[in-house]
Amino acid sequence: MLRTVLARATVVAGVAAVTTLALAGPASAHVTVNPNSATQGGYTKVAFRVPNEKDTANTTAVEVNLPVETPIASVSLKPLPGWTATTVKSKLATPIKKHDREITEAVTKITWTAADANSQIKPGQFQEFEVSLGPLPETGQIVFKSLQTYSDGDIVRWIDVPAAGQEEPEHPAPVLKLAPGNGDPHAAAAAAAPAAASGGHDDDADGTNWLGLAGLGLGLAGLVAGLLGYRRAGRRQAPTA
Repeated sequence: MLRTVLARATVVAGVAAVTTLALAGPASAHVTVNPNSATQGGYTKVAFRVPNEKDTANTTAVEVNLPVETPIASVSLKPLPGWTATTVKSKLATPIKKHDREITEAVTKITWTAADANSQIKPGQFQEFEVSLGPLPETGQIVFKSLQTYSDGDIVRWIDVPAAGQEEPEHPAPVLKLAPGNGDPHAAAAAAAPAAASGGHDDDADGTNWLGLAGLGLGLAGLVAGLLGYRRAGRRQAPTA
């Protein structure tokens, strides 16, 4: 009887764990921007996290597009050994100001290319590409449509814009949410610094952690229910005096 109860509890825990992994797996494969929130008018450092989704090909290049409709005056790239980075600037229909200076063009595309096979993102690996941005525009979010190129010639287009209240698209674009600031870019940058230094709020990581806790809770609940059932069965089968 005890073996049967323990076996049932083990099955329940196993099903919960498998369900957790099944739900957490796809979410971790997206190209994301981390942290995924900042303050309007401020400066922030973000990392574009690019995992390799394939088992038989390497990621050789990553392209990130910045919207020309909400331009960013200052875009600085952190050097990454083994990768070369190039930028493309576009003329702005409406110039923007930076430190009382008029900016007529801004970076609208960044492309990172692996120098050789040793630097490419291999199966089961990911890479982060760091960028400093600011001042951030006065808009609710920035959508960074991105392209991921593989060594087999395949190009995955992370360009679908997530919509509130709808299911996540198959290839969502990285989105940086922007909260209203107080008009002082230096104060906004200071407020964003702790999040940038700690890696900020990562939806994928938080979601995976919550799913893992949920799976553990289901497994423990199944074990407790099995043991209670065993005790009740034992009382029913106990000989009377």
